[in-house]
Amino acid sequence: MGFQASLYAATYVIIFIPGLVGNSLALWVLCCFIKKENKAAIFMMNLAAADLAHVLSLPLRMYYYINHSWPFGSFLCQFCFYLKYLNMYASICFLTCISIQRYLFLLHPFRTKSWNYRHDVAVSAIVWIVVGAACLPLPILRSPSLTNNANSCFADLGVKQLTRGASVTLMVVAELSGFLLPLVIILYCTWKMRQSLQDPEAPLQQADERRKAWRLILGCAAVFFICFTPYHVNLPIFMMVKQGVFRSCLVRHQVLNFHSISLCLASLNCCLDPVLYYFMTSEFQQRLFRHSGAAFLHRFIRLDNIRTAVSTAKEQEEVGKRSENVLMAYFRSFRPQRLENDSSVFLANQ
Repeated sequence: MGFQASLYAATYVIIFIPGLVGNSLALWVLCCFIKKENKAAIFMMNLAAADLAHVLSLPLRMYYYINHSWPFGSFLCQFCFYLKYLNMYASICFLTCISIQRYLFLLHPFRTKSWNYRHDVAVSAIVWIVVGAACLPLPILRSPSLTNNANSCFADLGVKQLTRGASVTLMVVAELSGFLLPLVIILYCTWKMRQSLQDPEAPLQQADERRKAWRLILGCAAVFFICFTPYHVNLPIFMMVKQGVFRSCLVRHQVLNFHSISLCLASLNCCLDPVLYYFMTSEFQQRLFRHSGAAFLHRFIRLDNIRTAVSTAKEQEEVGKRSENVLMAYFRSFRPQRLENDSSVFLANQ
């Protein structure tokens, strides 16, 4: 448990600032400056929102794994626990949606001619509803009431014992719908886009767009494999350990340790997704540089104007002081002469 707490605390400390800044900036650029009809922008906005929701819960997680105590109540504990898995499966779904859309829009443009951003909004709403409902059993199965310590949370929560049939059903549904199906779809889209780049009969004017789409889909596949594959490969074995199928202490120890590592990798997607938007989407780069550069230039000009005004005021003040000093010196030099003349006149009259 010491290894687990140290690993979680270190991971969340490392990814908090990059995840917060990256996803906040990405959400700002995607919402304000990129056309909603263009290049899966709606799905990217939802992906950034899912990442940001998880990132905002990380300070509470850091507090728990550093202090080994949870004073914030059972509801907030289960809500943060819920956000972790909501982020994971929402991210999987939106990465899959981005891959499908880029594949269909470029390789089957006539079939998607009537598709517009309103359809993306509808699909995104369905994803949130389905994933949100599907993740609800997770905090129910893990509860502080199942442990003897009321101040425990997250990895220290007790697991409700289920029947073997219920465990198998839950595992099969989670693995098929949450991992294997998205994996097959992303691999298929990546493979077909790669094939389209090698097609000599493809129109030359679409070659650049296809390369950009292939890089975006390849980036989605890389994030999927790095962040979510280790967790789902280990998940069936982890559930069997929790249900008491494996009795070996060595097996239990190794599985629990790898489960902790896989959960840290799953949280890493909060930092990798903004990199995906930036390096794989040319419009995102252009908008980010244009508006951040304009804001920086505006601030620089404003600061320069303030400095100029301050320096001008200082110069005027110095000129005023110099003029005052000259006048004072002049009158000081003139005053003794005048006194002497006045005294000579007075003596002559006498």
